[in-house]
Amino acid sequence: MNVLDKFDRIAHGYSEHDYADPLRYAARRAKVIVELGPTLSAGESVLDLGCGDGIMAAPLGRFGLRYAGVDASEGMVDAARARNPGLPFAVARSEDYQPPEPVDATICLRSFYYPADRQAFFRRVAGYTTKKFVFDFRPKDTPADSILADLRAAGFRQIELRPFFLPQLRRLPGVAIPFLYAFERSGPLATLAAARYGRLFCAAWT
Repeated sequence: MNVLDKFDRIAHGYSEHDYADPLRYAARRAKVIVELGPTLSAGESVLDLGCGDGIMAAPLGRFGLRYAGVDASEGMVDAARARNPGLPFAVARSEDYQPPEPVDATICLRSFYYPADRQAFFRRVAGYTTKKFVFDFRPKDTPADSILADLRAAGFRQIELRPFFLPQLRRLPGVAIPFLYAFERSGPLATLAAARYGRLFCAAWT
C-alpha cells in the first residue's frame, strides 16, 4: 500500500483518530499561524498545503481569513469538503500546485518534508506567497539549520521560530494549558526543550 492509498483509507475521521484533542490542537495552531511573523488580518487568504481532512479551515476562518486547501489524497479532499461545505479544496501534490492567484499566507503542517526537492518546493511557495509561509517540524527529526539554509536559498530573507508543546496524542487538563503556552515563550529554555520534546513553528517571508 502506498502513502496515498493509506491516507485515502483513513481520511474520514482522520483528525479525531490522530489527535487526542483535535479542536484545541487546531485552534492553537491557528493562533500561532496568525501571530508568528507578520500578523495576518481578517480578509487575507491562506492556502493550506497538505490540508488533510481540512481541520484547520474552521479555526482560521474564525480569524476572518479566506481559506483554501490542497492535498494529494482524494480521500482526504473528500473528507475536507464534507467537513467544510462550500470551501475550495483541490487534489494536487504540494510541490506541483499553483494557486489561481497569489495568496497572503501559505501553511504546510506536518507535511513540508514530502516534496523530494525541498529547496525547489520552498522556491515555488515563495513565488505565490505575498506575506508569509508557515510550517512546523520536529528538530529532533530534521535539523533546523538545514531547513533555514534551504529557506534562504529559496529567497526567504526573514525567518522566525516558535516552540510548540501542546501534545498531539494526549489531552491535557485545562488548568495546565496557560502554563504550557507561557513556557513556549520562555526563550532559549523553550527552544532547547523543543529540540528534544516538541515542535518548532517557522514563519518565513521575503
